Amino acid sequence: MFMHNKRLQYTVRVAEPNPRLATMMLEQFGGADGELAAAMRYFTQGLGEDDPGRKDLLLDIATEELSHLEVIGSIVAMLNKGVKASLAEGAMAEAELYREIGASGVSAKEALLFGGGPALIDSAGTPWTAAYVDSRSEPTADLRSNIAAESRAKIVYERLINITDDPGIKEALGFLMTREIAHQKSFEKALYAIEDNFPSGKLPGVAAYASAYVNASQGAGDMAGPWNSGEQWDLIDGADVAKPMDGGDGTATVGLGSDDRRVAEAMKARTMSDPSANPTTGADLGAGPGAGRTSEGDLGGAADIKDAVKMAREMPVPN
Repeated sequence: MFMHNKRLQYTVRVAEPNPRLATMMLEQFGGADGELAAAMRYFTQGLGEDDPGRKDLLLDIATEELSHLEVIGSIVAMLNKGVKASLAEGAMAEAELYREIGASGVSAKEALLFGGGPALIDSAGTPWTAAYVDSRSEPTADLRSNIAAESRAKIVYERLINITDDPGIKEALGFLMTREIAHQKSFEKALYAIEDNFPSGKLPGVAAYASAYVNASQGAGDMAGPWNSGEQWDLIDGADVAKPMDGGDGTATVGLGSDDRRVAEAMKARTMSDPSANPTTGADLGAGPGAGRTSEGDLGGAADIKDAVKMAREMPVPN
């Protein structure tokens, strides 16, 4: 059961309307790392959680995220006050109203569909989606995802703080940013309260592969560090990178019954390429200057981009 307290969790004081800033603020209202996404992520995790401590934690934070959604929505509404009134009351001439929407940064969707009010969209006008909720019903995976989500939200708040000089908004955003830090700490405590919390899930990793580091991007810039060297790691380097890690030949095979094998062989024979053929293709028939080598002869090409521009300018213009 929910009961709504009409007072905000943090007092919103907006110095003056600023529709462009309101559009940016929508990122934390209906965006991927916004407050609604966080609330829905933690609610769904909490409702499915069997551990009483984690259930209580998740539902507490989920409910607080809804209060943060209310704070952000109130900031958006205050920043859009002027545009909302102008749209609703027709206080400007058509041309002035049209110009105001474009100049303020308010999108046509925000202006016409939502009337300048807060809407469940991000700063680019993309509607909120449940795809932002990435829960897996495995606490060691979900808690790590929650920690990352709180970290991402903090970074977005930092960037929003940097683009406004309104002291009241800065204070409110600073409060919301700091609550992301507190939630991250709670989620980390909950994660490490689970014994054997790494790796996630029940099944152990295969010992032969769990400590292998594959240096698959080789050349200038190779670095050694605690992520790939030391007693924890078996480095796979050089020519060994190209070898299958299981010791096999790296070939994909499948066991087929006699009927399936017969059909597969027939298809293979029907679609076999002839490596000795050099057929004339549509590219050959329509080739012009710069097409490169074709079966009809070498039509050449540009030596570089300047040569290509020169060739294009010298080509005859069709009547």
